[in-house]
Amino acid sequence: MNSFLGKIDKAIFGISVVVCAIFVLWGAIIPEKAGQTFSTWQAFFTDNFGWTYMIVVAAFIVFAVWIACSKYGKIKLGKDDDKPEYSTWAWFAMLFSAGMGIGLVFYSVAEPIYHFTAPPFGEGSTIESAGVAMRYTFLHWGLHPWAIYAVVGLPLAYFQFRKGLPGLISSCLHPILGDDGIKGPIGKGVDVLAVFATVFGVATSLGLGAMQINSGLNYVYGVVNSTSVTMMIIGIVTVLFIISAVTGISRGIKYLSTMNMYLAFFLLLFTLFLGPTKFILNTFTDTIGAYLQNLIQMSFWTDPHGTNPGWTGGWTIFYWAWWIAWGPFVGGFIARISKGRTVKEFVLGTLFVPVLLSFIWMSVFGATGLNLELAGIGGIAEAVSADMSTALFALFANLPLTAIISTVGILMIATFFITSADSATFVCSMFTSGGNLEPKTGLKVCWGVIEGAVAAVLLFAGGLGALQTASIVAAFPFMIVIIFMMVATVKAFQKELPSAPAGVEYDVQSKTDAPLAHVTMAEKIK
Repeated sequence: MNSFLGKIDKAIFGISVVVCAIFVLWGAIIPEKAGQTFSTWQAFFTDNFGWTYMIVVAAFIVFAVWIACSKYGKIKLGKDDDKPEYSTWAWFAMLFSAGMGIGLVFYSVAEPIYHFTAPPFGEGSTIESAGVAMRYTFLHWGLHPWAIYAVVGLPLAYFQFRKGLPGLISSCLHPILGDDGIKGPIGKGVDVLAVFATVFGVATSLGLGAMQINSGLNYVYGVVNSTSVTMMIIGIVTVLFIISAVTGISRGIKYLSTMNMYLAFFLLLFTLFLGPTKFILNTFTDTIGAYLQNLIQMSFWTDPHGTNPGWTGGWTIFYWAWWIAWGPFVGGFIARISKGRTVKEFVLGTLFVPVLLSFIWMSVFGATGLNLELAGIGGIAEAVSADMSTALFALFANLPLTAIISTVGILMIATFFITSADSATFVCSMFTSGGNLEPKTGLKVCWGVIEGAVAAVLLFAGGLGALQTASIVAAFPFMIVIIFMMVATVKAFQKELPSAPAGVEYDVQSKTDAPLAHVTMAEKIK
């Protein structure tokens, strides 16, 4: 076994596999009971702790911006002479593909149209609801998710590459727990929780991706849109993302990430210039302003008066939970590819560039769909109401070269699907092998199979609702871990870059613990 899996942490690997196996068997044997239980869990967390998600995730944004703009922004995620392993373009492509992936494609048309017809407040299917729809779509795909990834990825990269600790979530708590703590039951429990959140977070994406591929095949080639076909797609793509993960970051993951960025840009430009270009650009500009103006209010809106019962739990809280569940594997992955970058470069690159790309993407596809609906053509709202996974292809049906761009869309979805899943496979393998940066092939295969099985069971047991519930349940305890990770990061940074006496600066590029002798700000100005 050890020769096949390589060196593993038996406690973390064993407990994680057993928990996932119990879940898979439960969902496969009694899917109806499992589905009912998922619904109960979802109602419990959204009804009682929805406010917690809202406050904590907003705090992540504040923390990320503060840490990047503080004196700690100069600290390098690695040794002083380490250089970035990947070009800036490859870095952006990999973190964007891993961080958003299939969800961005799945919801790019479906979410704005859904909010247009059933807004969080006000009357639906109006010009006003169109603006609200885009504003809340920007909220869900903007600063909040990337702040989560930055807050998780930053300490992982710091403790891994600068302090030489294993690439584990527990390592990020070293300033609080110490050596014995991170190796003891608490540290092991945190790492098991990270694996659990990763598996169930990525399973949501796998399910969404498989559903959308099935819808695309149905639209273009008449393939039956059914659960059995979706299961087959999960099986096929699981094999593909395992192959990609086995080839490693510098080959399979890097090349596929670059490939799906090119496919995404092709569809983006095609829709931009052959769709309602002026309307798209105006919507993008207007929504940026509305997003910035209303960011604080939207970030804390919990609908306490029951304006639209269930909307916040089904959308905003679900998204925050989903992004938190994605935190361990996206944070772990972007930490792995960010060696040699500074704290400021890491946070600002992770926080703002992908957000801008997400806004552009959502504007192009969301505004195109809204334009068709406002004009009374397209039938996209009906498609979203019947099956959200068909929304993108219902949009393509109203553009030239429908068959060609729909086929390209299916290919793009598959590559996004694969890059998100192979990143998660890599990170689960890393977390269960003691933080090994190059885990064995057998371990990657093992986790790839488990991820595919969990996604299939979730779909079998309860469809999209079960996928959403899995994210919410898995995310809540890990959210608490992230809070402690922030505290630990600040404690570590304070030791590395202690408060300097008045007029003295510290050189973080050479001796991080020693002040630059006799160099004051006044002398630097001279």
